Amino acid sequence: METLPKVSQHVQEKHQIMENELDDKQDGKLPAEEQGVANEDQNMMAGEALDRRNIWEPSVYYALGNEFFYIAGHDISIRESMDTFGALIWPGGIALSQFLENNQQQLNLMDKAVLEIGAGTGLLSIVASLLGAWVTATDLPDILSNLTFNLLRNTRGRCRYTPQVSALTWAQHLQRDFPYPAFHYDYVLAADVVYPHGSINELLETMQHFCRPGSRTTLLWANKIRFQSDLKFTESFESSFNTTLLAELPQQEVRIYKATAKE
Repeated sequence: METLPKVSQHVQEKHQIMENELDDKQDGKLPAEEQGVANEDQNMMAGEALDRRNIWEPSVYYALGNEFFYIAGHDISIRESMDTFGALIWPGGIALSQFLENNQQQLNLMDKAVLEIGAGTGLLSIVASLLGAWVTATDLPDILSNLTFNLLRNTRGRCRYTPQVSALTWAQHLQRDFPYPAFHYDYVLAADVVYPHGSINELLETMQHFCRPGSRTTLLWANKIRFQSDLKFTESFESSFNTTLLAELPQQEVRIYKATAKE
């Protein structure tokens, strides 16, 4: 039997731990049929993450990998981790980053206030910063260390504004921590934030908090279509905002939407 490289073994162990943790979170909360679908969806996400980890260089250790991009005229190096989905780069983030670079006349971020929700590794926030925006990248508290690391090493000395990092749990303490209009953003960015995480309604509530009537905020959302839940969220998204499909990338199964609040 062929022995796996040390890194691959470690990644598979992380993969199994992730699956077990996700299963534990679902136990007892859904009917049996829905439980089965949720577990299949979670396993698919974990499998997609594992596929990405299998292409890491052998020198990588402790399930940390580096992805490299050239976007907005700069080399960008992103450190990933398999500890959580939020510490991985997903297709929607790459697609929206490239879209922003290629459509600067349509979506000019120069000197604009930009908020990213579910920033993960920070790729999208880094690109927005390189394009001249004043960026606040948000995610769950346990994501912030790696997010901050990636932001600082890719923007220091390159950007008009130093990007900020802030904890944000969807739908929790929004008015307390981000009161409107004191916290007003020209653009809100979200990429691959819809997947089986059990917080779909909270995500929509968070989007509505930052993109509300009279705010003149533009919401840009990119997502790979994987599950039925993606389509259901899209229906709710389209009914809650004035939406435009900016791009559809069949090979990546990614859609990019622009949305504004209904007045």
